[in-house]
Amino acid sequence: MTAGVRPAPIALFGTTFQNPILLAAGTAGFGRELADTMDLEALGGLVSKAVSVEPRAGNRPPRVAEFEGGMLNSIGLANPGLDQVARQELPWMAANLRHPRVLVNVVGFAEDEYARVIEGLEPVGGMVGYELNLSCPNTSAGGIEFGADPAAVGRIVARCRAVTTRALVAKLSPALPDIPGLAAAAVAAGADGITVVNTMPGLVYEGDHPRLGNGNGGVSGPALLPVGLLATARVRRHLPSVPIIGVGGIRTLEHVHQYLAAGANLVAIGTAGLADPRLPERLARAWASGG
Repeated sequence: MTAGVRPAPIALFGTTFQNPILLAAGTAGFGRELADTMDLEALGGLVSKAVSVEPRAGNRPPRVAEFEGGMLNSIGLANPGLDQVARQELPWMAANLRHPRVLVNVVGFAEDEYARVIEGLEPVGGMVGYELNLSCPNTSAGGIEFGADPAAVGRIVARCRAVTTRALVAKLSPALPDIPGLAAAAVAAGADGITVVNTMPGLVYEGDHPRLGNGNGGVSGPALLPVGLLATARVRRHLPSVPIIGVGGIRTLEHVHQYLAAGANLVAIGTAGLADPRLPERLARAWASGG
């Protein structure tokens, strides 16, 4: 992008994004939580908080611990559940977000739950598609995450594809040994795009005890930048034409450009927005001005 030249909108998923800056899942709720803090209309898009079939209270506190390289969190996918999201959250987003495109993050703990959430949200509308959090534990298979098994990835995406024509974006963990292969399995089953990466498993102590109530958690923030860039580059080399949302450690416009250089089409900001809620808006405006 040439400095000072206003960039063109980004055409993806059957629509256009006014800029590549999204808010990452789990860090912006459903938008209304930040409506009085930042101008959401400046953003390219917003990925909602995770939505599961039933409401989830989440893990026991403490749920967040900062460390030198970023943040460790163990929220436990706390959310109000499908029914409330369909009745309250999505209608608010549809009525109040004119320019930002909405992706709804979907979670499940059995393979069929992802499609059940989507079936419940489809009649409400207001979103361009769904981001499938495949880092969830498969409770029927001893807790191994769905995203670690290409067969499970394929089955989940295929089930979701059968109940929606909207975009499906598979979100993958950086801890997987073959991210490109798993991304390819998702695309073969009907995914329209890939999000990389989710948080990296980690553990921090205070004295002899873990700082998080659940013990371990997910690493995000600055330490995740090179991990996310590598995953993005690997998926892009393997899947040259598939849309990619790059996530992890983004704090500056230079970081945005690094993800785009690695092959991302869009980027999503998470932890940096928790520390400075107006940062995503500033980056979106800087991008719009050709910065």
